Amino acid sequence: MAVTPPIVLNKHYAEPTVFTAENLLREARRQKTLARVQVPRVCVLDPDGDIVRWLVHTDGIERDAGWACYHTDLYTFTHEDTRFGIVGCAVGASFAVLVAEELFASGCKLLISVTSAGQIARIGDPPYFVLIEKALRDEGTSYHYVPPADFSPIAPELLSMLGDAFLHARVAVHRGATWTTDAPFRETASAIAHCRDLGIMAVEMEAAALYAFAQARQEAVVCLAHVTNQMARVEGDFEKGIADGSQDALHVVALAAHAWRSHQDT
Repeated sequence: MAVTPPIVLNKHYAEPTVFTAENLLREARRQKTLARVQVPRVCVLDPDGDIVRWLVHTDGIERDAGWACYHTDLYTFTHEDTRFGIVGCAVGASFAVLVAEELFASGCKLLISVTSAGQIARIGDPPYFVLIEKALRDEGTSYHYVPPADFSPIAPELLSMLGDAFLHARVAVHRGATWTTDAPFRETASAIAHCRDLGIMAVEMEAAALYAFAQARQEAVVCLAHVTNQMARVEGDFEKGIADGSQDALHVVALAAHAWRSHQDT
């Protein structure tokens, strides 16, 4: 007899949560004696932490002492006339959404995630980027935000806004679907073949949950996959390029932020 897993049972999507990011941050500020401050309107999730480490090393950016999150550090910097907040090493669906909740509760208006990803569709040699249009929901967090479905999509208005954003990018930026998994070391040959049959381009660990959160909360989230590897099946894998790919990643982030800001100003 088929058993329905608990993760899709007893969900009440229209019911508000008891435990809120706003209240968690209030108590964190009380414990740490911090004033309430706003984060930059555009924030970045950097799961690998390479962008943060490069900015600290080259530009000397410093941790924002007012960021009250218990689990992460927030850094701020200006790049191509945009003020950004950035959080590194928020790896995985549940952690990424926890931080996203706290960022939007603190004044963020656009969140851009740039996650390292493994190649599924053989469209070229890594590294390159994929603007994630939808992500296969093979993780747990998304099922707490929106009803079950195969994929979590980017908001249509954001996708339209980004239509020509990467047209003249100095690096390759493709568009398509990814597979979000909670178990990177259970990427079996059968699972990879199935995803390839679905037209999926890469595998990562956050996008499906971040898009589900964005849909439920009506927030603006853009997920980019930095395809850097073939799952360690070839020698010399996981090479991102100059500065561990940080310069290219910031270039793509800035293009997305500029497209969003231009839309906000119209």
